[in-house]
Amino acid sequence: MSGKNDIERNDEVGYDAEDEGCGGCVGTLIWLISMLLICCTFPFSLFVTVKQVQEYQRAVIFRLGRVKKGGAVGPGLFFIIPCMDSIQVVDLRTVSFDVPPQEILTKDSVTVAVDAVVYYKINNPMSAVCNVTNAAQSTRLLASTTLRNTLGTKTLQDILADREDIAKHILGSLDSATDPWGIRVERVEVKDVRLPQQLQRAMAAEAEATRQARAKVIEAEGEQKASRALKEASDIISSSPAALQLRYLQTLSSISAEKNSTIIFPLPIELLGGLLPKQ
Repeated sequence: MSGKNDIERNDEVGYDAEDEGCGGCVGTLIWLISMLLICCTFPFSLFVTVKQVQEYQRAVIFRLGRVKKGGAVGPGLFFIIPCMDSIQVVDLRTVSFDVPPQEILTKDSVTVAVDAVVYYKINNPMSAVCNVTNAAQSTRLLASTTLRNTLGTKTLQDILADREDIAKHILGSLDSATDPWGIRVERVEVKDVRLPQQLQRAMAAEAEATRQARAKVIEAEGEQKASRALKEASDIISSSPAALQLRYLQTLSSISAEKNSTIIFPLPIELLGGLLPKQ
């Protein structure tokens, strides 16, 4: 059981094991020589032995090629041995980058160009340094591949209507893939979906035809309702002679309000019937 724990401890990033044999002797000799040089050149040696990192940075120290115990150091000042230690500084701030436009063939065989923006940050400096050669470049390449693979399984209608769901799916895929690298993807946004010009014209013509058909249907329904209302009104007026006279007066009132110079005198048809010659 103890041997198994020792193996797991040696495999963890951030812990160095003691060198055995020749390696331990050489390391001790280099350490003694380095300390002697530091003491002989003091206080000038402070310029190369004392390092500083900012609040948003962490430093991973390698001593003779092995990660120094304690993991990443910082922020503030820390001490290194110039002949034995090498440091690599990692920025912990959020980084954003644009995914180049990707020519994607959708599920319904439509070619579109889609670009996106990704926000990520390093939450484990040890993994970002020891587990991947270039964390930033690897994340960029993985984001481009994930965008193509995800949108290739969607139809054009899904891409245009469900951008938020697609962005969440890409975010989950990227976050799980970059977790061994010590990177946490915070946000993914699909910026633009560019369609071919011919397809844009076809979609515009289809939308225009749909709008025209809807307008004709609405106009026909309005005429049907108006004719039904006119029929009901004519039935009411024809049943009462007084209603026709009231309608005359209402028409005169509306005309006099708009055009005062116009005079209209209604003359019943019955009066003209007596003046016409009888056959």
